[in-house]
Amino acid sequence: MEQYYGTGRRKTSVARVFLRPGSGKVEINGVPFTDYFGGLVKAVTALEPLRRADATNRFDAFITVRGGGKAGQVDAIQLGIARALVNYNSDLRAKLKPAGLLSRDPREVERKKYGKHKARRAPQYSKR
Repeated sequence: MEQYYGTGRRKTSVARVFLRPGSGKVEINGVPFTDYFGGLVKAVTALEPLRRADATNRFDAFITVRGGGKAGQVDAIQLGIARALVNYNSDLRAKLKPAGLLSRDPREVERKKYGKHKARRAPQYSKR
């Protein structure tokens, strides 16, 4: 069976995306797409690479995603799908790259430092 693979990462989320020829079924961690994300509005952006490539009903997507929150997982899935599509057909890169769908967002959470409330937030200054 032929399948195409892509890894997507964002914040602390990692998504492994497997695209197989099919009818457009999307399954995340064994759960249908709409059930996994519930009413999250941003979730539809995860499937943007399939829409740009006109491949919405050509592939079934089997995705495993771990870590982070729902927003990070959505972005990780989006990058994973885009990379899997380029793996399937490198000509699709011309459609996906200008839309920014192949760019890895490098921003990570900064660690908390001692003597601070958060990473940068210092205790309130008192003059007297």
